[in-house]
Amino acid sequence: MATKSKYLLRVHNLVRQQDLPELTAELQRDFQEICNTAFTEDPYGCFGLPSHDLRGDLKHYRALEIDYNGVSFRLVYRVYESPTPKRVQVISFAEHDLAYERAKERC
Repeated sequence: MATKSKYLLRVHNLVRQQDLPELTAELQRDFQEICNTAFTEDPYGCFGLPSHDLRGDLKHYRALEIDYNGVSFRLVYRVYESPTPKRVQVISFAEHDLAYERAKERC
């Protein structure tokens, strides 16, 4: 019997239309795996993957840190505990600075 996810996942349309097509196939697979496991079950701890709270314009958001071939990527998201259902909203996935720029435009 499948277990029910603790968090509902929402992905901003521009993540699918703009961010993901710019990434390698490997990073796209990583995105799917992270979304289907860490974000739906453990969005704060991300099963031990490095992540942190953001500040300033992106206060209340978090960033998952992904290093790929020596390049730093960030997957920016927000966790909503209420109203129900609990959910995770992914708003950008790109190289470090670009991910934050896009996140500010989309939040």
